[in-house]
Amino acid sequence: MFDNIDDASASKVTLSFLSRLVLMVSSWGSIGIVYTLSGLRGAEAAHLLTPSSIDLWFPFTPSAIWVYMSFFLFIPMGFFCAQPERVKWLSCVMLCSAIGAAIVFGFFPTTMVFPDVTQQGLSAQTLKLLMRYDAVVNCLPSLHVTLTCLALLALLQAGHLWRNLLLTGWAVVIMVSILPLHRHQFVDLLAGLGLALLACAATVIFKRYGIIRWGGTP
Repeated sequence: MFDNIDDASASKVTLSFLSRLVLMVSSWGSIGIVYTLSGLRGAEAAHLLTPSSIDLWFPFTPSAIWVYMSFFLFIPMGFFCAQPERVKWLSCVMLCSAIGAAIVFGFFPTTMVFPDVTQQGLSAQTLKLLMRYDAVVNCLPSLHVTLTCLALLALLQAGHLWRNLLLTGWAVVIMVSILPLHRHQFVDLLAGLGLALLACAATVIFKRYGIIRWGGTP
């Protein structure tokens, strides 16, 4: 997946803070543009998703918002804490994800029935604020899941077992948090993972044929 980039060779490559920031803004920003523009259409034009038996396992829990929101810390970690070559890889796979999401959102927009937030407290108020700006369409695939999965792959590092386990656990709870918040359904989670895998595969193919490149070699 990383084209045999080992820790020793990756450590010889440097990437400035500004370069990392530019890569993050350009790739993560492309995802945001796709999500925002495709979310402008109304829910009446979208396919209504039906909850599965797995979705019914998760009661509506506004307090899960804090795990859900830690996504906005996890993704920057992928760009600022991963090895330089993997940061470039992460930027590429995010751009591929943006293209894939645009195709799905354009041809198969989805929505679901979102619960009313009747609870009180900081968690509920924060969730209400999120719902005010979140799109009611484009549930499938969950980009929350896709980007978390990709950032995790960029952060994993050989020889750091406990660090990898901690990061993996954090990523898993972020991805699962979409279910008790009832912002997505289980099928969206699976589709998000599928999009991440397709983006990885597309990046490998594009790099092999010289369509994209990093580190000076195709």
